Amino acid sequence: MGARTKSRKRALDILFEADQRGINAQQLLIERLARPATPAPLADYTITLVEGVVRCWSEINEMLATYSQGWSVERMPAVDRAALRLATWEIVYSDEVPDAVAIDEAVELVKSLSTDESPAFVNGLLARIAEVKHTLG
Repeated sequence: MGARTKSRKRALDILFEADQRGINAQQLLIERLARPATPAPLADYTITLVEGVVRCWSEINEMLATYSQGWSVERMPAVDRAALRLATWEIVYSDEVPDAVAIDEAVELVKSLSTDESPAFVNGLLARIAEVKHTLG
């Protein structure tokens, strides 16, 4: 597993946990930096991802709601929400990662962590966001 893949998984864990606990992801990130939950410190890219998603939270949620065709963000499985937020940030707000890589990484995360329908849903929604990203952000 590559360093960025690990960073995405750790960022997803933070976003998911914050969602489940009903707390701000930035606050949980600060807690994890002060008191790590694992022996390995958080990678810089994990921090970049979480901070990026938090900074663009409303815009990302609006994009997900707009392009998910009938699915409210709240109705999506929590793991899918976290993966979609991460990948949407990478697609729309970051030039470091090709869109196809961000989409593939999100699909792989939900394949192993979410429902059987999640990979197709995540792939389709992120592909649509990548398609219209020049009009977003």
